[in-house]
Amino acid sequence: MTLKVILQRFALPGFIVSLYYFWKYGCLISPRAEVEVGTDLRIGRGVRVGSYTKIKAGDGWLTIGAGTSIGSGCSLSSGKQGVKIGEHCLIGPNVTILGSNYRYDRLDKLFVEQEMIAKGVRIGDNVWVGAGVVILDGSDIGSGSILTPNSVVSGTIQANVVVQGTPGKIIFERR
Repeated sequence: MTLKVILQRFALPGFIVSLYYFWKYGCLISPRAEVEVGTDLRIGRGVRVGSYTKIKAGDGWLTIGAGTSIGSGCSLSSGKQGVKIGEHCLIGPNVTILGSNYRYDRLDKLFVEQEMIAKGVRIGDNVWVGAGVVILDGSDIGSGSILTPNSVVSGTIQANVVVQGTPGKIIFERR
């Protein structure tokens, strides 16, 4: 971790970060949220971020579309391939979005000794992500979809469907 990152995380008060993003992007970020300040994070106008949410864009780019609302206690972390969240999405509390993963194919090495891999995450426009959902690296979620609470998504989800369960499966097609 570089000195710049350490200073941003520990020396920059939350209300200063909130004011910075309000001034730069016109979005409302709770002073209790932990949002990194950097060039890899792009936030659309009118975005709202709840308290105790952590947004980390240190490994790659992270884009949040205009009008998106992110609930309290969420964790968003980008990887080298990035995370893109579309416009006007509803992300419930305690949602986790992970843009990277560890390799696990070598049995002669510990997991932490194997390299990180990243496929990226893409969430379309107008997606409703219920409370406690986990969206793993490599996920591609189509516009207009609904992910029910506590589901785990790890692959491609077509547009305008309702997904439920662990692993997430389509239970209904919106028409």
